[in-house]
Amino acid sequence: VQLQASGGGLVQPGGSLRLSCAASGRIFGATVMGWYRQTPEKQRELVADIISNGAANYADSVKGRCTIARDNSKKTMYLQMNSLKPEDTAVYYCKFLFRGDDYWGQGTLVTVSS
Repeated sequence: VQLQASGGGLVQPGGSLRLSCAASGRIFGATVMGWYRQTPEKQRELVADIISNGAANYADSVKGRCTIARDNSKKTMYLQMNSLKPEDTAVYYCKFLFRGDDYWGQGTLVTVSS
């Protein structure tokens, strides 16, 4: 099983980005899919996650600005990020929980700067 994260880049404050995380291999209907982020100054932290029935959970810092979604048929997860702030700058990682095992993507860098 491999996860491929994409969609990061440089964006100005107030801008938007859409991250994607696509799984390959024998993984179907991951129990939980989540986005995490990490900076050199902070430990990896949860941004948002979504369970198999579509219920989502968000960090307080991104509530109202981000929307997580999943497409089980495509084994893909998305994170729409709006009203981005400089403090959102980080490497974003995706993680799938499947049959008790965590699978991580390689990370995609989001830089919010003018």
